[in-house]
Amino acid sequence: MAELRIEQLVLQQDDFRLTADWSAPAGRRIAVIGPSGAGKSTLLNALAGFFPAASGRVLWDGQDISRLAPGDRPLSMLFQDQNLFPHLTVAQNIGLGLDPSLRRVDAARVEAVMARVGLSGLGGRKPAQLSGGQQSRVALARALLRSRPILLLDEPFAALGPALKAEMLALVAETTADALVLMVTHDPGDARQFADETVLVAEGLVHPPRDTAALFADPPPALAAYLGRA
Repeated sequence: MAELRIEQLVLQQDDFRLTADWSAPAGRRIAVIGPSGAGKSTLLNALAGFFPAASGRVLWDGQDISRLAPGDRPLSMLFQDQNLFPHLTVAQNIGLGLDPSLRRVDAARVEAVMARVGLSGLGGRKPAQLSGGQQSRVALARALLRSRPILLLDEPFAALGPALKAEMLALVAETTADALVLMVTHDPGDARQFADETVLVAEGLVHPPRDTAALFADPPPALAAYLGRA
């Protein structure tokens, strides 16, 4: 089975330093939690190729992807602001997952993924004509169309209400069963609902994944302090 391996990774900028050394197999859903400013988003940006590592390697299925450009890495990333283009239609925004120039987009594949996330019939609308939940579905559909084995979620549903957020997390779980999913969250409830395992980022360290229920039942001091149990 393919796995993501983070080998002695060091991320550094000014007085900020974060280290990680662990692995996770395909098909796992992992929450990434910890205090604000601890480096959760920085970790995801480094895996995606947007933040250069000071040292160490990132491997997928045995291949070193550390020096690949972001677009060449075997992953997709959903950001908090969804990164939708307001002048493009829903179908075009999704089609960017196949071809950034939109010249070689398979309309049938776009329609199929729209149906998969509950957007059938909305392909001609602009993002401003959609609800927040529908915009989240567009971003997810674009990521699914890329068919990459790793999906990184940097709190893309944080602005949604609790019920809609829970619905989107369930949809991600349903549509990415074979992918490795890493999801940054500030909400322990999201981690409990969505993630098999949880990674704690605190005090300069990205801890290895632990069973989510076990971690929250007996949190280490840094997590207990974050949860207000210290």
